[in-house]
Amino acid sequence: MAKFELLAPAGDLEKLKFAILYGADAVFIGGKRFSLRSRASNFTLEDIKEGCDFAHAHNAKIHVTCNIVMHNIDVDGVLDYLKDLESCGVDAIITSSLYILGLVKKHTKMEAHVSTQQSVSNDKAIALLKEMGADRVVLARELTLSDIENAKKKSDVDLEVFIHGGMCSSFSGRCMLSNNMTNRDANRGGCAHSCRWGYDIYKLDKKISNEIFTASSKDLCALRYIPKLIDLGVNSFKIEGRMKSLHYISTIVNTYRRLIDEYLNTGKINDMDQYEKDILKAENRETATGFLGGKITIDNQLFDLNNQSPTKEFVGICRDYDLDNHTAIIEQRNYFEPNSKLEVFTPEETYIIDVEDIKDSDGNVLDAARHPHQMIYFKTEKPIPVNSMLRLVME
Repeated sequence: MAKFELLAPAGDLEKLKFAILYGADAVFIGGKRFSLRSRASNFTLEDIKEGCDFAHAHNAKIHVTCNIVMHNIDVDGVLDYLKDLESCGVDAIITSSLYILGLVKKHTKMEAHVSTQQSVSNDKAIALLKEMGADRVVLARELTLSDIENAKKKSDVDLEVFIHGGMCSSFSGRCMLSNNMTNRDANRGGCAHSCRWGYDIYKLDKKISNEIFTASSKDLCALRYIPKLIDLGVNSFKIEGRMKSLHYISTIVNTYRRLIDEYLNTGKINDMDQYEKDILKAENRETATGFLGGKITIDNQLFDLNNQSPTKEFVGICRDYDLDNHTAIIEQRNYFEPNSKLEVFTPEETYIIDVEDIKDSDGNVLDAARHPHQMIYFKTEKPIPVNSMLRLVME
């Protein structure tokens, strides 16, 4: 059976581990240098080494982004950094720089993946990049399904396609709004997400609307295109979101994992609606299918961010379960009360439990779990696996 990689994002070591536990075949991360997400926690070399060890123990891989648009002042130390990453066990480097591509291939044994920031949109460019040593090309996010099919038919190098997460209003992330409006270079890790700000609309000097305008696109959700992308032979499916939460990453990764596996095992998807409902348990922005279906319409744009709000159903993570006392130990993340119905979400299954009394670590009965990261205790006869997510069932 052909192998199709599900590639997940991670902004810190805990997210890396949960992404793998919940179904990722590989995780892409950013180190302290040359990464496009300067506001993510980002990984020290020690973290990267630990992440690689964990990934390889679970038959997964680690890709590190070195995908800034490099200026002369960014060049110093890059080769030493690449060698440090290789010594940590990193499997691949994702880069938009042809200079870094050359260094990876000449001086290391890591794979070199060409970032979407190169905006690769045709088979001739793919062929040229292969000649230069690229092991994989991440296609531009603006390609239609037909474009991807053509690229795959005419290419003999691995191709990676974005399937979920934030989209840019510019071509594959090559945005200058942030530079011009905040002096933060989006292509060197400092994007201020200016397209998502709220704007007043003027005609000459007169304000013509009381509505707040945004120029943002909806997030990408390619669930319904996964079977076709598998049929086309796309090698890697990338989820975007190194700034996203632990619950978001685990939920999105696991949903795509189950969908991909169902299609590979049965050749069909029985209930696509359920997968879409599962995505909504973590997604806090409206989604669309991006360019996959063809020309972008107004339905793909997000003009009113006031309707976007983070989900509050995620209430905690199981850190331990006492078999003798039938007691779950939960690291609380969002507010919930006693006598609640909770959904337990594990990498393998989802089920409902009823929670009566909740207590703190001193045995005090609580009228509510109010404090994020507080350890909460409650009785439940069905054991809850460690690292399970708990969601509040809204009735």
